[in-house]
Amino acid sequence: MSTEAERRFHTDMVAGVDRLKREIGYNATRFAQMLGGLGGVAAARQLLRGHDASDGFTTLWEHDRLDVSVEAYVLLPWYRGLFDEHHLETAMWRLTEHRFDVDRFLDEARENPPGWTQANTDADCGDAAD
Repeated sequence: MSTEAERRFHTDMVAGVDRLKREIGYNATRFAQMLGGLGGVAAARQLLRGHDASDGFTTLWEHDRLDVSVEAYVLLPWYRGLFDEHHLETAMWRLTEHRFDVDRFLDEARENPPGWTQANTDADCGDAAD
């Protein structure tokens, strides 16, 4: 059974495919196929296995859109726990090698976390107060 974070990550990846097609005209066909066959987390893990970035990553870099890359999303605080340290290190390395400001990206994300993460925190706090 998948966790809330796994379901949300998958949903974010699918939404990202649609967003990139709308915003920059990039049709991430191979990634969409991976999502359909493997699911979001497994597809991300597969992309982060090798040393070299995917063609999709390169396309996002060329359009200055690494903020919506798999590499950026796996580093988000609410998704980090889904990935092993080597996945996180690979993601960080690829992004910094392409001069993406990871710290700024993560600071901005922390300022505006998705509501589902806050709901989990509120529920946990509510249980403790009971």
